[in-house]
Amino acid sequence: MKKTLVDLFEGSVKQYPDNTFLLEKINDKFEPATYTDVQRQVYTLGAGLIALGVKKGDNMALLSEGRNAWIIGELAMFYAGATNVPLSIKLEEANDLLFRLQHADVKYIMVSGNQLKKIRAITGQLLLLEKIIVFDEQTAYEEKEVFIGEIKQMGDKWLKEHSLEEFLSLGLSLQNDDYATITYTSGTTADPKGVILTHRNYTANVEQALSCVDIDETWRTLIILPLDHCFAHVVGFYIFMYKGASVATVQVGRTGIETLKNIPVNIKEVKPYLILSVPALAKNFKKSIEQGIQAQGKTAVRLFNYALNIAYRYNGDGGDDKGRGPRAMLKPFVSLFDKLLFSKVRQNFGGELKFFIGGGALLDKDLQKFYYAIGLPMYQGYGLSEATPVISTNGPHRHLFGSSGVLVQPLDLKICDADGKQLPEGEKGEIVIRGENVMAGYWKNPVSTAETIKDGWLYTGDMGYMKDGLLFVLGRFKSLLISSDGEKYSPEGIEEALMEHSSAIDQLLLYNNQSPYTVALLVPNKEQLKKQLVHRQLDLTTEKGKEEAVSIIQSQINRFKKGGDLSTLFPERWLPTTFAVLPEPWTEQNGLVNSTMKVIRGKVETLYADRIKYLFTPEGKNPVNNENMKSL
Repeated sequence: MKKTLVDLFEGSVKQYPDNTFLLEKINDKFEPATYTDVQRQVYTLGAGLIALGVKKGDNMALLSEGRNAWIIGELAMFYAGATNVPLSIKLEEANDLLFRLQHADVKYIMVSGNQLKKIRAITGQLLLLEKIIVFDEQTAYEEKEVFIGEIKQMGDKWLKEHSLEEFLSLGLSLQNDDYATITYTSGTTADPKGVILTHRNYTANVEQALSCVDIDETWRTLIILPLDHCFAHVVGFYIFMYKGASVATVQVGRTGIETLKNIPVNIKEVKPYLILSVPALAKNFKKSIEQGIQAQGKTAVRLFNYALNIAYRYNGDGGDDKGRGPRAMLKPFVSLFDKLLFSKVRQNFGGELKFFIGGGALLDKDLQKFYYAIGLPMYQGYGLSEATPVISTNGPHRHLFGSSGVLVQPLDLKICDADGKQLPEGEKGEIVIRGENVMAGYWKNPVSTAETIKDGWLYTGDMGYMKDGLLFVLGRFKSLLISSDGEKYSPEGIEEALMEHSSAIDQLLLYNNQSPYTVALLVPNKEQLKKQLVHRQLDLTTEKGKEEAVSIIQSQINRFKKGGDLSTLFPERWLPTTFAVLPEPWTEQNGLVNSTMKVIRGKVETLYADRIKYLFTPEGKNPVNNENMKSL
């Protein structure tokens, strides 16, 4: 059966014409636009694109903060028969943007005023580029630039001169296999690849995701993740559109920082029922909750921590484990603290938030327990762009901390070993899936496509296992560390724990490629180190202070080793024997972190290859070495 995104939108407008679809804050309040209003705007812009010369199959790019124009812009592209290449506003360097725009053969670009300067810097190198459509009015326009208002006027004129049937014939002629988007993965291993997602990939994943999460037309969400994120695209936007529900976007500031500051204010104004999150945001929210409690004094902090511990004990690992056995006796206390304390915390999230859904990297189990305790469950999900992206999620019906939840339906999943052989339930291996949400392939990259999709099965490159109907994701299958005796282990969980429990470590990667022992590359938290050194009458400017700083880092790692309070968590042979203290953090700016804040392991290893080699020398094996002292 044909079901494109155009069909999905048309169906929702018919069913929910007067429901609020989009909410946007321009001046001092959020203004609603109904499904009918949005349809009118989409038709006008879509007709304007046709008048401009956009042809079926043309690739267009979209570089903007999340806002109505983003959503209307993408839908208008589909009505003109074009494919969207959504771009992250975090792409600062000309070469990152340039690579995507050139590689995707982009002919037209839609861009916000804030992002226009990035496009202007590279326009001369975009030989296929015909027009740049600017969302915000400018005092002057450069060659090829045109204000969106002008395109809308062209659209009005076109619609007066042609019938509505003629306009709709193009959008409605799209088939399930027609391309909707080319989404560039911010790969953790190599050059970004253009994931081709078809119209049916999207509509299938919308249906699949709704097998795990019930929402109806009364729901509201505030999209705080960038809309180019596949996760925000499907779960934040298309699912809500399909159900006739409402989608608000964060008020755009003059700078990225200003936009971030608008998030907590907008949450209170919109009062969302559901928010999508990623680990970095979850940590920031937790930090601001804790700061708010600290501001009320020591008694408030003690009471809050006591209440949390009661809730932790009562909840166990969530789901069926909650309040089991003797723990049921804690229920009156949990209810009391919820009323006195946690309900007030929830007011900061608008007071109507039912739950978060977390995607992206693995979400720390302690974070999940924290949010569950305060009555704002953060249900961990799992997916990847190549799967449009949702594969599994925890949700109100079933959840267990540490798992990635139940599989969306319908979907086939198997766990395979390195030779592609299927493993029995409970055994760890590569997660391999098959379903209508599997991408059409990588744009202009048949080799990678053939390596990733075999006989319709998508090899995710992630390691996990199934148990009792739940998926457990353990990290990258292909980033496995291999010890000298051939034993393989996944580093992510160990790295996460080392950072979580070590105040002196900001970022950390483990390395072992059949080496005599495991080593770590780490970025220190210099502020924490300085604080600890002050208590010892030392500072980082002296030799003695630097030696002490290295010892502090070592002592925090030693907590995981024999005799330490965390020694039962991991086998000691998987822990770092020594470490390299690095001089600068890994960021998007220096290309060592991708747009979803995941460290690009291969790039870090290549950049610091000499330091890794040094760690396997007698001098480097001792953490108090010249290189570490220099980096501090």
